[in-house]
Amino acid sequence: MPLHLIHMAEYDITIIEPDTDLLGGPETEELRTTISKLNEKGNLKLVVDLSKVSYLNSFALGVLTTACVKYNQRGGSIVLCGLNPNVMNVFHATRLTMVFKIYTDQDEAIDHLIN
Repeated sequence: MPLHLIHMAEYDITIIEPDTDLLGGPETEELRTTISKLNEKGNLKLVVDLSKVSYLNSFALGVLTTACVKYNQRGGSIVLCGLNPNVMNVFHATRLTMVFKIYTDQDEAIDHLIN
């Protein structure tokens, strides 16, 4: 699965855009590895744009939640954006809407991180 990475040097924000559903296979492992490497390199502001993800499973939720905890421990922040109604329902059902800041699109997410 190609993950698109965008780095906004001016604000030191990295954006990850998964291109497919996160079903717990190699695509989810790539997401986990990418976020882990960013965390190790000291990234503090991460946007995960899920606009191309129509489904994610519990493993993917675990990857995102673990990453959120690790970022928060270092004073960083992970925000999500672009969740379709099905994915948003998963976040509501699991109460992860209380853990993550969730925005409509990248512009809103970036605005939150720079202000």
